[in-house]
Amino acid sequence: MIDTNANILLIYTGGTIGMVENNVTGVLEVFDFAHLTSHMPELQRFKYHINTIVFDPPIDSSDVCPSHWRKLVHIIEDNYAEHDGFVILHGTDTMAYTASALSFMIQNLQKPIVLTGAQLPIGKLRTDAKENLITAMEIAASKDSIGYPIVPEVCIFFQTNLIRGNRSTKINADNFNAFKSYNYPGLGKSGIQIRYDRDKILTPNYEKKVFFHYLMDKDIVILKMFPGITKSVVDAILNAKGVKAVVLETYGSGNAPRYDWFIEALLDAVKRGIIIVNITQCEMGCVEMQRYETGHELLKAGVISGYDATVEATVTKLMHLLGHKYSREEIIVRMRVPLAGELTRPDDDRQI
Repeated sequence: MIDTNANILLIYTGGTIGMVENNVTGVLEVFDFAHLTSHMPELQRFKYHINTIVFDPPIDSSDVCPSHWRKLVHIIEDNYAEHDGFVILHGTDTMAYTASALSFMIQNLQKPIVLTGAQLPIGKLRTDAKENLITAMEIAASKDSIGYPIVPEVCIFFQTNLIRGNRSTKINADNFNAFKSYNYPGLGKSGIQIRYDRDKILTPNYEKKVFFHYLMDKDIVILKMFPGITKSVVDAILNAKGVKAVVLETYGSGNAPRYDWFIEALLDAVKRGIIIVNITQCEMGCVEMQRYETGHELLKAGVISGYDATVEATVTKLMHLLGHKYSREEIIVRMRVPLAGELTRPDDDRQI
């Protein structure tokens, strides 16, 4: 059910979706969101009120960093009480990172935050922008029979798919179906109607307050395994100045080379207090370091399992935890349990 009296805040950060082609120069330019309905008269059929905030200047999603995430959270916190839902227009390249970060930065979220974008500008005839934006608006305004939002979490809507933000990954640079959630079912799908899978959607505690967090630590690196990786490369990464955490992308269910120098390098990094989280390079599946001897060596070295989390969720979760100055022991515990539905443990497929 759509709340026809809903107040929706539309936030444009940048990206292809907000562009129109200059008729004279042919150059893509940001259109005036104050005249949004002139570009999309379809929105006038929605009876709810739409407010807009535009980043000035708009940012290319390749330039997105934690300061932009903090800006988004500030905007949402400042406007939270007056709005029923939020739609964020964002470039596709780093949308999954932003969606993951927001899921950790806003605790006990009780309203929809829907990120969307487009592969073609809104001014193009064959654009996917209009359908994505219209459906995202509808999702943000949808409530159940009691009056609670149907999707009170950070999510991405793209083409016909509604997916959890911190489970999302960009999979295609050319097609309209740009995002996928490999290790968690979709939250909904649009067709003639939007069909929600209510059992898969997070339920907040409406008796408690929502909390907005701003502390993020960027001192993280990603170390991706490949056949022939050298000691000098691994040492350079693990000994980089200021590094506090490493996302280790391994093979299969969490396997890596058993070279003595490699295990010793990990042991040394762990002894120096560096957090090392093991995630798989595979699109689907889960890290289970107990399964094979190669993974067991990593476990003995003090490497933490990232289970089935995406690289985007793992990176932003570490930024969040490190930013809050948790101890190593506390970070280990919090990396092993889902804070916002971002992972599933193999020994318990229920969300904790």
